[in-house]
Amino acid sequence: MIRARTPGWAGRNYLLLTAAAIVTNLGTHGALIAAAFAVIQSGGDGGDVGLVAMARTLPLVLFLLIGGAIADRVPRHRVMVAANALNCVSQAVFAVLVLTGEARLWHMMLLTALCGTGQAFFSPAAEGMLMSSVDGEQASRAFAVFRMAMNGAGIGGAALGGALIAAFGPGWVLAIDAAAFAVAGGLRAFLDVRHVAERAPGGGLLADLREGWDEFVGRPWLWAIVAQFAVVVALVGAAESVYGPLVARDELGGARPWGLALAAFGVGTLGGAILMARWKPRRMLLVGTLGVFPIALPSAALAVPLDVVGLSAAMFVSGVAIEVFGVCWMTTLHQEIPEEKLSRVSAYDWFGSTAMLPLSTALAGPAESVFGRSTALWGSATVIVLVTALVLLVPDVRNLTRRTKQVTGSEPDAAGVTAAAGAAAGAPTAGLMHVGGAPSAGAVSVGGASPAGSPQAGAVERAGSADAEGTVRGHG
Repeated sequence: MIRARTPGWAGRNYLLLTAAAIVTNLGTHGALIAAAFAVIQSGGDGGDVGLVAMARTLPLVLFLLIGGAIADRVPRHRVMVAANALNCVSQAVFAVLVLTGEARLWHMMLLTALCGTGQAFFSPAAEGMLMSSVDGEQASRAFAVFRMAMNGAGIGGAALGGALIAAFGPGWVLAIDAAAFAVAGGLRAFLDVRHVAERAPGGGLLADLREGWDEFVGRPWLWAIVAQFAVVVALVGAAESVYGPLVARDELGGARPWGLALAAFGVGTLGGAILMARWKPRRMLLVGTLGVFPIALPSAALAVPLDVVGLSAAMFVSGVAIEVFGVCWMTTLHQEIPEEKLSRVSAYDWFGSTAMLPLSTALAGPAESVFGRSTALWGSATVIVLVTALVLLVPDVRNLTRRTKQVTGSEPDAAGVTAAAGAAAGAPTAGLMHVGGAPSAGAVSVGGASPAGSPQAGAVERAGSADAEGTVRGHG
């Protein structure tokens, strides 16, 4: 009965992955707020909050490539369940320490580092699993709906988490997050991987990493956009995590306007996902890259600064834009990258997109002291526009197109050769080739995009949880 009400492209694995992502995003977005308040509650200051955030980000960067190689070597759902188990245990211990009043700074840094380690192994496996769960004809719609569900859960989780922290304290929110990881891990344990071809034994971890690197550098559109997002995610992360709250405090009257602006961004991501569930642009990378230009708007709005209405409008447009990019990016990865290499390529994508984020947030304060806050923000907006314009100079970014029929098995490489030949001739590739994915990806993942999302968010949201693709990346 339930199956009859779902669209044909929403198979068992897709539904399980979406349900698990909703559960973990509801818990994790509240837990991110709770972790900061737990540090403050224990007597820490802003510097201590930053140390705990850094402790989460560094393992993510350090272990992403290894996580991607492992996810292409062993069944991906096992990697995902193991990562969820690690996150569950670390958050449960964190919750107990906070509730008993025994949490110390080094405890919180260690436990959030374990969370970041879990995300490093989870994210490449999750992206590869999601992309293998849908077919080529409906991939973009499936990714848009998935991101819509994930972003909606993130907004609801942040709002619910804030209310629960005010009512009961941060410890209980951390406990809820641990329970959410347990439920999500249980759902992912039921994923059906019989459709995934058994992978032949490789030459070891280093050989797998080299093979993933060859796949990554052999596609100009892929490394060009990842290099672009290394800059974009770093600048957006500094603007939104450092300058945004300061502008709200000094110019807009406090934290409430900044909260409204962030909420507007979240609504924008939902709007963008709804748009992309209906729209299938033929030149996916061109449309996605054009969607990166509006991501400079929030930095410009903070530089002026605009009032809360203007800032919220800029954040809303930015949210829509990053979802347009995120869905286009994930769809192209799904189309172009061989299934058995998806997790390794995704790991290089996430690694490149997040590598500069810790440095940019650390340098945001000194940059403000040297150049002034407004100049630093205008500089961020300008650089985002410039690097995005440079990416448009890559022929494949402008010319790669959506295939009307999914190429299978060993055909992607042949399709890539055909498309490259068409691009070299200066003509569109007649839908023979498609481009790669992220974010979120977010965020952003990049997330994304990611996350993932995001940019996934993610950031940048991606650094926040094993499911957050990132405000910037959105993969996505």
